[in-house]
Amino acid sequence: MLKRVFVAPDPGRARLRFAARAVLGIGLAVAVCALAGHSLVGAVTGGLAALLALFTVTDPTVRGQAVTTALLPVAGLPVLAAAAELHAHPVLRGFAFLAVVGAGVYARRWGPRGHSLGVFAFMTFFVAQFLHATTGRLPELSAAVVLSVLAAAVVRFGLWCYERRLPPAAVPAAPGGTGLARVTTRQAVQATAGAGFALVAGELVSGQRWYWAVGATWWIFVNTASRGETLVRGFRRVLGTVIGIGLGVLVVVPLHGAALPTLALVTVSVFGIFYTAAVSYTWMMLWVTVLAESLYGLLGVLTPGLLALRLGETAVGALGAWLAVLFVLPVTTHAVTDAWIRRALRCVHACTAEASARLAGVPDADPAPRVAELEQMLGRVRLSVAPLVHPLNPLSGRKRRARRVLALLDDCAREIRGLVAVAADPEASHDTRLAAACTRVETAVTALLPQQGSHDTEETAGTESAATAGTAAARHPVAGGALGHLYGLERALDELAAPLRAPSGSPLVGA
Repeated sequence: MLKRVFVAPDPGRARLRFAARAVLGIGLAVAVCALAGHSLVGAVTGGLAALLALFTVTDPTVRGQAVTTALLPVAGLPVLAAAAELHAHPVLRGFAFLAVVGAGVYARRWGPRGHSLGVFAFMTFFVAQFLHATTGRLPELSAAVVLSVLAAAVVRFGLWCYERRLPPAAVPAAPGGTGLARVTTRQAVQATAGAGFALVAGELVSGQRWYWAVGATWWIFVNTASRGETLVRGFRRVLGTVIGIGLGVLVVVPLHGAALPTLALVTVSVFGIFYTAAVSYTWMMLWVTVLAESLYGLLGVLTPGLLALRLGETAVGALGAWLAVLFVLPVTTHAVTDAWIRRALRCVHACTAEASARLAGVPDADPAPRVAELEQMLGRVRLSVAPLVHPLNPLSGRKRRARRVLALLDDCAREIRGLVAVAADPEASHDTRLAAACTRVETAVTALLPQQGSHDTEETAGTESAATAGTAAARHPVAGGALGHLYGLERALDELAAPLRAPSGSPLVGA
């Protein structure tokens, strides 16, 4: 686990910049709230709002990110008002919380913006419970949310907008469908059912901290699309919480809420959350737990008993999520894994087509966005395959197949990156050898994906146009490097045929 976090590749130091900018943005938000005369509760609210604004907004373009950030208060403030108004009415408050859970998950059908607004709305209700928000505090907390989102936006789009220098990364949407066949619809029902269980069981464990269980259920469902993914994510959440509580006992509790060292620990925790989120959910949860412990220390209520209670509520929330995905409209790991691997392979095909067109001299061919999309797709494949390669998976044969698929897809990505680097050479040109190699890559992808849709037709046309251009061009020395990457890509695709097909003929890496 240590190796995965500290040795994981960080192209362009994106994770480092992501974490450093988060510290700057959240620090500015807290400072603005303090200068505005807000209380500690208001400053904590503002800091958490800024954290969410910087963490959850993932639109593929800077313009889209700005629009979504501007809409966060629109989604969050009515929820905050409802939570404060219902604070003294537990039954109505519980039903309102479940409605926010269901609506927040259902909103994912509208892509990254719906996901971000759903998360922000849920967390606004959660923070209201965390800080015992009442109508008397509502003006201060609402102002803190608005000021902090503005402060986060100033940092993200003004002081440190590094995304402007990067090609927009496509954020893959969940597999489609209609009605209950749509993954987001099924997940909305599952999350509401799981949260309902967590709410009732969490109340039995603690009438004061019941919302921890609901929060655990919610976050286990975030960024998952199948039964297996949710089970693994729940396990990792509990594990990260256990480790975080152990660290809290050693580091946070002895501070007794002392302001300066606790604020320093909050800063480290924020950096840790953002730096590790992309590579390890366990590590991210460790830092989330330390952050929560530090905030409770600042509020003067942190005790060893409270830490034990957090672990119990987290376990209840995980159990609620597990029960929901197992028994309420389950989505199999097979269905989701199959869909994501197919999309990744089609993206490999599209990347090859764009790079080949670039080598052929097509003026508007640009493979860079396709490569960014491929990286996103492969990340989603790793998430969907995680249940199959998990150490606790008893099916060793299926585990080996899944690992082989991941390794070969990584090989494909490496060859694609090399091909694109060659294509970016202004001296590069195309020749007949590249045309033949591109045709073989197309054939290899077609063999893995026997049923091709309209999207594939478009990509095939791109490859054919590149190949046609290639047959008319003379050979060029630079093409040798491109050929090497195309041959490597062809070999990896050929080797994928065996692990993607089970002996029984079941599709891909089905579970």
